Amino acid sequence: MNNNEFLINREHEKRMAALTSVIAAVGLTAIKIIVGVFTGSLGIIAEAAHSGLDLIAAIMTLLAIRISDRPADPEHHYGHGKFENLSAFFETLLLLGTCVWIIYEALQRLFFKTVKLDVSIWAFIIMAISIIVDIFRSRVLYRVARKYNSQALEADGLHFRTDIWSSSVVIIGLFCVKLSEWFPKLEILYNADALAALAVAIIVVFVSVRLGMRTIHALLDTAPKGLKEKVTREVESIEGVVNCHNVRIRNSGAKIFLDIHILVDGGRSLKEVHDLTEKIENKIERFIPDVDATVHPEPYASGTNPKV
Repeated sequence: MNNNEFLINREHEKRMAALTSVIAAVGLTAIKIIVGVFTGSLGIIAEAAHSGLDLIAAIMTLLAIRISDRPADPEHHYGHGKFENLSAFFETLLLLGTCVWIIYEALQRLFFKTVKLDVSIWAFIIMAISIIVDIFRSRVLYRVARKYNSQALEADGLHFRTDIWSSSVVIIGLFCVKLSEWFPKLEILYNADALAALAVAIIVVFVSVRLGMRTIHALLDTAPKGLKEKVTREVESIEGVVNCHNVRIRNSGAKIFLDIHILVDGGRSLKEVHDLTEKIENKIERFIPDVDATVHPEPYASGTNPKV
């Protein structure tokens, strides 16, 4: 597969994965809102709000991927990859905003007001369907994200994987409510729905903080941990390279931009030095996918012991 075919396949697979996520989010949000309103379950309403934000986040991811795949232009010399990182950052803010509302409403129900719940079989069916859909779409997103090193798709995949756990917690909460109805002596379990909503919020906060830190690092051009040392080691192992220094690495969406300086024998011809830089770039591309590497050769006098 040549480079053009790779880029076309990457763009198609990323867009299809994001589009699948949007379609799933639309369906889940609608049915959760309907069942949550009819049952009065805060756990399901919290999940509906969560799915609504999933929908917004999925649309943002789809748009970000469409923009990030555009080539560099006169205004964006490094391409548009940062749109993926920016999308993931806004997704984090949306998630945290949802958590504030869920926590507030759960505390209101636990300590200040009583809400009558009507937990039917449909509540359990909807949450079970939600888990099945989330398992499917998280797997699709993770597979494509890892294949093409897409932070936006990985963020969506991580997001929906936590939905599986939060939906499971809601099911447990609803089951406890039913137990309190069947066995009046267990009336304390009636608050399990609000407690389940709190657990959902805690899960979302945890994931949001992790995702937020990663996106901030990407937006601030923080180099991936350990990559600088690996690049230096691999480049210096190539015959003809005396020293590798001034290694600079930055992420832009799925793409990594790498600048390095090397010391080479000043007596070598321009053609030989050019061939050496090509060899270095090819080796780097073998262990860093989708990298844009720039190698700057610096001469040293033959017979000397160069130091940097």
